[in-house]
Amino acid sequence: MTRADDTGGVNDRPGVDGWAGSHDRAGIDDRGGGNDRNRTDAPTRAHDDPIGAQDPTGSHDAGGTHGTGDDLLARGFLARVVEPGDEVVGRWIRELGAVEVARRLGNGGPQLTGVTDKRWAGLCARAGLVEPGRDLAVAQDAGVRFVCPGDVEWPAQLDDLGDARPIGLWVRGEPSLRMWALKSVALVGARACTEYGAHMAATLAAGLAERGWVVVSGGAYGVDGAAHRGALGATGVTVAVLACGVDRPYPRGHAELIRRIAEQGLVVGELPPGEHPTPSRFILRNRVIAALTRGTVVVEAAYRSGSLVTARAAQRLGRHTIGVPGPATSALSAGVHELLRGDAVLVTDAAEIVELVGGMGELAPDRRGPVLPRDLLEPAARRILAALPGNRAAPPREIARGAQTTEDDAIARLYELRALGYVERHGDGWKLTRQAMISVRPDRGRR
Repeated sequence: MTRADDTGGVNDRPGVDGWAGSHDRAGIDDRGGGNDRNRTDAPTRAHDDPIGAQDPTGSHDAGGTHGTGDDLLARGFLARVVEPGDEVVGRWIRELGAVEVARRLGNGGPQLTGVTDKRWAGLCARAGLVEPGRDLAVAQDAGVRFVCPGDVEWPAQLDDLGDARPIGLWVRGEPSLRMWALKSVALVGARACTEYGAHMAATLAAGLAERGWVVVSGGAYGVDGAAHRGALGATGVTVAVLACGVDRPYPRGHAELIRRIAEQGLVVGELPPGEHPTPSRFILRNRVIAALTRGTVVVEAAYRSGSLVTARAAQRLGRHTIGVPGPATSALSAGVHELLRGDAVLVTDAAEIVELVGGMGELAPDRRGPVLPRDLLEPAARRILAALPGNRAAPPREIARGAQTTEDDAIARLYELRALGYVERHGDGWKLTRQAMISVRPDRGRR
């Protein structure tokens, strides 16, 4: 085999319409994905077709997947050319297939509908700088695989995004993304969170992890980082969805955290290796977090927080939208409270989250205050106890009148209450004991 270079070598197998044979670095490994499409042939820059063979018969499925290396490389090419969440390009892929869209962009035409001449020229210019197969080779070196719609590892719930679904996802880590996403919850919130927010995020994440749920967040400072650490600290699993290349941890201060996530969980992103984050990419990334999970929990969020974008995307997708309340005076909880005034559900612990997103019968325990000894008394005895004045002894007739019963019944109940330590006899009258005054009727004023 002849090595042309270290990213796009060729061998003696002839290519077809711009395709060359296989290259040992072009494909990426199949760790956890169970996907043969990630071990495919790499194209060279043969002729003027940067993607390779088109499908002359036009036979492709509605989702634009062929189940071949052609589709994998075409999607890798488009992931470099197109920004995430581009619904126009998503429609092209759905109608024509990824291979045909990539071929037209790579060749500069014929122009597709839905864009201006200026934008088409910009996409074509960007496509001319892309080296097919290079990103897959770089990804392989970084231990990253590229998962596309139609693959075994592709989470089907992402298809709910319609034409805005990712072209593909770059995945770093061993486990199967599809299997983990089946039982996952998003925990998001403010970057500049309070100690309360960080504590709640870590506690909720740990509780979810202990119950076997996967915690998904964005890897950012604040609530995101606390959620990831909470899951890892409980020896659970977590997924970080980044707004940059998965081989380039961002923020830099979380480089070690993201490395730990990749070892113990998964790091996922739409952008190819080496790409940097931008404000718009953070916003677009949030739709993936919402679609990937069964529900989105917002821990702290101001009115303009990006985490509210995730919550609203979850609402549009029919996912559970959940909020953790904060102090009424906290600006960092104002956005959460606004969600709670709408369709979001208030929760305070992991059990309540699981009750919402889990299966039938996964109920949170009933919430109630402590059971007092008085609660165990029969109703008739409680009425006698309530009829006793708090500051003096009273005769049985007065007590019976207050309890709306007979004097004989009142006397019988008073002797029962004396045996339990609630009352004591003073001559012909009855009076509450000191213990009863403190523990049974603390809210009752003196008469």
